Amino acid sequence: MNEEEFGFETQAIRTQLERTQFQEHSVPLYLSSSFVFDDAEDMRASFTEEKERNIYSRFSNPNTTEFVEKICKMEGAKAGYAFATGMAAVYSTFAALLNAGDHIVSASSVFGSTHALFMTYFPKWNIQTSYFDINKPETIERFIKPNTKILYAESPTNPAVDIIDLELLGTIAKKHSLILIIDNCFATPYIQQPIKWGADLVIHSATKLIDGQGRVLGGVTVGNEDLIRQIYLFARNTGPALSPFNAWVLSKSLETLAVRVEKHCENALIVAEFLEKNPNVNSVKYPFLKSHPKYEIAKKQMLLGGNIIAFEIKGGLEAGRAFLDKIKLCSLSANIGDTRTIVTHPASTTHSKLSVDERLAVSITDGLVRVSVGLETVKDVIADLEQALS
Repeated sequence: MNEEEFGFETQAIRTQLERTQFQEHSVPLYLSSSFVFDDAEDMRASFTEEKERNIYSRFSNPNTTEFVEKICKMEGAKAGYAFATGMAAVYSTFAALLNAGDHIVSASSVFGSTHALFMTYFPKWNIQTSYFDINKPETIERFIKPNTKILYAESPTNPAVDIIDLELLGTIAKKHSLILIIDNCFATPYIQQPIKWGADLVIHSATKLIDGQGRVLGGVTVGNEDLIRQIYLFARNTGPALSPFNAWVLSKSLETLAVRVEKHCENALIVAEFLEKNPNVNSVKYPFLKSHPKYEIAKKQMLLGGNIIAFEIKGGLEAGRAFLDKIKLCSLSANIGDTRTIVTHPASTTHSKLSVDERLAVSITDGLVRVSVGLETVKDVIADLEQALS
């Protein structure tokens, strides 16, 4: 059989390193900081990159290579590089591609640490960012300048679960010769492949659904080979590489990604439908609910709705805090994409340092609650949410 014709699950399971002389069935850990050379010529050719081989685990390692190859096949990418965390992937991707004087156009609904990069750190190097409203994509081109280099978005967004049309972004990026970068963390490559819609690069925090069990940190960027080359050289010299152990864990996790995500999404849809009917909930946002304002776009570009739900609890800020205090089964945690269901109230926790207007600009109301639906028996999750809402 032609490997290119294999299905998603087969690629995730059967993309492996070559077996060693021990004929292991499961890929071994390569916990080595460096690799040895046969002679002076072998060493010279390796460092000049005439040979493709492992030199030092900050550059590459068999375990990280396998992990990246799997993500590339899942996303339809040509190349990639794995990082110690999702934010290391975000920072390194932008830092490798931008120069002083460049400009970014980004959706305003971005992860808090990404926002800090754009607003606090990049301006130190004369790199500016303009935000557009993700719910007003018709305004994007107004923000593009002669020095704009990157167009960036997350879809679905964190924490408000907004959706943007990736095909539209691809069209705009091509029209203006921009690098389109999509954070695909909430969807995973099983649900959504942004490269199909015109993305040049795709970023994941592998800490979330890719690991899926709250064990390790990791990040990865995949996409255009020439762009990845620049990112690789930057990372090789600055050192944000993923550890071999975490790469091994994440590669093994990818073997069960499809079956896990299917169940996450099945549970999430049931929970979202329950929340829509709850009298103490004003509104619910979940991509595969027909009530989601971008439901048709979600159905076009996503296989399933994901595992994240945002809902507006009646009573605002204090009701949100009280809800957290009444939770018994679900976890109160900053992570998402775990086997365990996690709830957060952004206005009083993760986004509490923002002003009310700043929160509203990214769809975070006082009563917004984010639920990362896990793999527990779904009726038990619903029962906990119901008693906390009562």
